Amino acid sequence: MATATRIPIEQYLATSYEPDAEYVNGEVEERNVGEYDHSVVQRAILLWFHLHDKAWQTRTIQEQRTRPNSGNVRIPDVSVWSRSVPIQPVFTHPQLIAIEVLSPEDRQSRVQEKIEDYRRFQIPHIWIVDPAKRFGWDCSDGNWLRRSRFEVPGSTIYFDLEQLFRDLDAAEA
Repeated sequence: MATATRIPIEQYLATSYEPDAEYVNGEVEERNVGEYDHSVVQRAILLWFHLHDKAWQTRTIQEQRTRPNSGNVRIPDVSVWSRSVPIQPVFTHPQLIAIEVLSPEDRQSRVQEKIEDYRRFQIPHIWIVDPAKRFGWDCSDGNWLRRSRFEVPGSTIYFDLEQLFRDLDAAEA
């Protein structure tokens, strides 16, 4: 289970954690990571977007520290940025898409807190994927809208969960 330790943000930013931890309301919070289904789905999402990065003019990064406000540092499982956003050690500009892959230990209340941080940071697309149930939610407007296909309106950017799981199943066969 996640534990919390209070430290100044400067100390957090100067410290490496293994695995990396988030900084929320003055406390270091461990993240649920490392389970097979979570890792495989996270990698598949990362590769999905990475394969399209050039055509979509995006950059896709896993577990990148993002500082949505002066008090918190979040680490989405997968982030997709427009190539126009400058690269930073800790991003202070909102990504186009933040994707969270659920672990069995994730509580909806904690995930909802992340969603609210992302919304305050004005990340336009916030997507949650559940590897166990094999579907996801678009939480961009704060509601949990069940989706199997995600799209960025006005662009060619999309993500198809059904295709992703078909590809994963074929790779495991």
